[in-house]
This record gives sequence, C-alpha cells and structure tokens, in this order.
Amino acid sequence: MSSLGRPLLLFSASEGLWRYSLLTDKLTETMEIANRAYAVAKKQQNTAQLVGACRAFAGTHYFLGYFESARQYAVRGVQVWRSVGVQSPVEQISAPGPICLCYQALSEWHLGDTASCSAKMAESISWTKELNDMHGLAVALQFAGFLSHFERDSAQVERCASDLIELATRQNFALWLAVGAILRGWARSVCGDPAQGLSWIEDGVKDYLATGSILGSVYNLTLKAEVLNRVDRTSQAIETLREAYVVAERTEARWWCAELHRLRGVFLASIGGGETEIEASLREAILTTNQQKSASLAMRARATLAEYRRQKSGASGLQEFRLPLS
Repeated sequence: MSSLGRPLLLFSASEGLWRYSLLTDKLTETMEIANRAYAVAKKQQNTAQLVGACRAFAGTHYFLGYFESARQYAVRGVQVWRSVGVQSPVEQISAPGPICLCYQALSEWHLGDTASCSAKMAESISWTKELNDMHGLAVALQFAGFLSHFERDSAQVERCASDLIELATRQNFALWLAVGAILRGWARSVCGDPAQGLSWIEDGVKDYLATGSILGSVYNLTLKAEVLNRVDRTSQAIETLREAYVVAERTEARWWCAELHRLRGVFLASIGGGETEIEASLREAILTTNQQKSASLAMRARATLAEYRRQKSGASGLQEFRLPLS
C-alpha cells in the first residue's frame, strides 16, 4: 500500500493487524505491530493516525501490566483527540479518542488515582454515542463494566452488562455479547444467585473463546473462579486459576495476575491449605502489584495478607480462614 501511495490505507491495515494481534497473539508481538503503526502515523504527520497509534500503545501496555506507560500514551491520545475535535478523517473500526479515555481511566485506577475514573468512563460512553460509533460504544461499556468490577460495584456491573448485551445483540457483536454475559454472571453471583451467575459465566467463556479471542481469558477465568468459590467448589476455583496462569504466560497478558495470586491465597485459606503456600501466594500478589505500580491492587493484597495473619494469630488448632474476596 505504501508503494501505491495510499498512506491512509497503510495505517488502517497496520491498525487492523494490531487489533487482531491484541486479541490473539503474544503481546510482545502486538507491541511490534503498534510500533509500526506509530511509525506510519509519525511519517504522515496525521493527527488522527497519531491518536490511533496512541490507542494501540495504551492498550498493549495496559494488558502487559505497564500501567504508568499505558496512562501516558492514553493521556497523549486524549489530548490530541480533543485538540482536533471528535471527527476523524481516518476510517477506523472505532474512534480511538474515546478508547484512549477508557485506558486512561483503567490505568489511573490501578495507579491509585481513582477519583475521576468513573467520570472518564461516562464521558467515553457519551463520546461514542455522539459519534454513533457502535463498536466503540461496546468497547467503552465493556471497560466501564471492568472498572465497576474493580470497585466491586455489582449493581453498576449489572447495568453495564445489560447495556452491552442489548447493544451486542442488536449489532450482532459476538465478542461483546460473550463479555456481557460474563460480567452479568459475576454481578448475579454477588447479588445472591451464584448458581445462575456461574451458568452465565460458563456460557460466556465458551462463546468468547469461540470468537478466536484469548486476550480477556485471564480476566474471564478469574471471574469464573470467584463464582466457583461462592458455590463451594473451591478446589475447581483453584484449578481455574491455574488455567488462567497458563494463559497469562502464553499471551503475556499480566494485567490481572496480581489478583490471580491473591485469590489463590484466599481460596487455599478457605479450604485449610498450607500456611507456607498461602503466604507465598499473597506475597507474590504484593510483589506483582509493586512491579506494576498498581496501588489499588497493592492495598487489596496487603489487606488480605494482614487479615490472614490476624486470623492465624488468633487461631487454635487447624481451621479454615474466611478471608474477604475484595
């Protein structure tokens, strides 16, 4: 396409490759494609392409667990987007500016700057609606659901899931329909119907994989493990976390690995697992949050370890420990 003098098509092709790689490949390979897309945008000096390149960098860094750099690229993308207005001269599957705002919100939550995260998500959703960008709206609703789950707001997760399912059904978005089902399943489990919630999640996980996507599998399996624990199938929950570890290593999507380690410690404690193994899992969770600079998850992991040690110090003989999931 470069030899044909079609730079816009060249960028669109690069971005399409990045999107496919993000969902299906190792993230280090995805980063190489993001670099190529950025090189095209920089060469053309096209602001709309630059926003798309920032979105690619922000997304790749975020799912790798590099939250500080993800925020930097996201903020840059939002700044450029605001400076040129919401209309983009580049044909893209979804407008990159609102998605950059989503990555900014998610990254800031991890970094402990949580005050305006929900407002940023709401603004992103509003932007995509203004642009009549249905694919972008699906992405924004998904990320809004993620943020609400991070904050353990089951009612808001349910609202995001319902909106996402309605949109995905209307637009025939198979991937987002599966994501909506998983989020709804988690919300239903917290609200008192874990059996039904597990059914939603299991169907959603199966349908998600049927699309060929694997990027979200670590997160999806973690939600499944939470619900398995709620229905007293904790051994299966631990096995599900082990499956998530394997996927994380294969894809390099380590953005939720701190919670994998922490929940493993919680689940082991609930079935009377060995103290050494429990402590190792909880310490690994803290180490991961420190490496990723995820202040919010670090606070959660430290609180869980402190509670475990408090209960252990007051225990007499062998017993099961009741540690909080959040």
